[in-house]
Amino acid sequence: MKPSLIIHGGAWNIPDESVEDCRAGIQRALETGWKILSSGGAAIDAVTSAIVILEDDSTFDAGFGSHLNSDGHVQLDAILMDGGTLKAGAVAAVERIHNPIRLARSVLEHSDHVMLVAAGAEKFAEEHGIPLCPPEDLIHERERIAWRRCLSDSHAVEHHLGHESGTVGAVALDEHGHLFAGTSTGGTCCKLPGRVGDSPLIGCGCYADAEAGGVSCTGHGEGIMKIVMAKMATDLLHDQRVLLSHRKKAGPLSLAQAVADACIRKLAHRVHTTGGLILLDRQGRPAAAFNTPRMAYGYVEETGKFRIAP
Repeated sequence: MKPSLIIHGGAWNIPDESVEDCRAGIQRALETGWKILSSGGAAIDAVTSAIVILEDDSTFDAGFGSHLNSDGHVQLDAILMDGGTLKAGAVAAVERIHNPIRLARSVLEHSDHVMLVAAGAEKFAEEHGIPLCPPEDLIHERERIAWRRCLSDSHAVEHHLGHESGTVGAVALDEHGHLFAGTSTGGTCCKLPGRVGDSPLIGCGCYADAEAGGVSCTGHGEGIMKIVMAKMATDLLHDQRVLLSHRKKAGPLSLAQAVADACIRKLAHRVHTTGGLILLDRQGRPAAAFNTPRMAYGYVEETGKFRIAP
């Protein structure tokens, strides 16, 4: 089977001055993941490694450089899911983990649970060889300044670079037919301590089913949770009727793209909010959709060329 990879760095109002940083981060993540897949490596390694690149890049709202909550702390969430077994590992509200996607993978591989949170997740990390970091190591000075402005004035979009989201994710299919999806985030700026959005929730911010496809979502978490968007997408990949609403459009349209578009329409119509998603169908065909001004994402075309947006 031909391997496939798609990644995202969040759907939000990406300002012009941040576009090149977003593109560079997506490029590095694609290079890292594709190097693994194109040499016969496993989808789980490609997804994990690509997301680690984005977690370490302060351009995105995941890992280092994440938004601060109302108490001035970084609290991180992540999930990794195996489309073959439907096993998943997720962590939420962790404050001392540099790369939460690695901890999510450890939960998947070494636990019977799907999700661990806060101190319990950090204890699990220590027990499985994942080092803890000082919480301050996750804070970018840009976010500390923004948090102080919100504290002294009131929460405002203009205080934050990438305010609306910046969540990261990846979906990969390897040559052995293994399908994995993952999502990682720092959540919304000035969120209440302990708030968990869609990103680490199975079926909401991420889902993978080898019989349908894999999905990673980004955007307004509370809205995405209400429509269980990632699971919706994989369910619709079984339904050719999704193509009916696109018959009048010029040119061919894949079922994968029709599904992505349908989910974003539902997000806007039913819960009146914004977001985006990436997906691969079970044969590795990519699709992406969003209703924000821009979304940072990229995928590998059949020719091996990288296609990157914005």
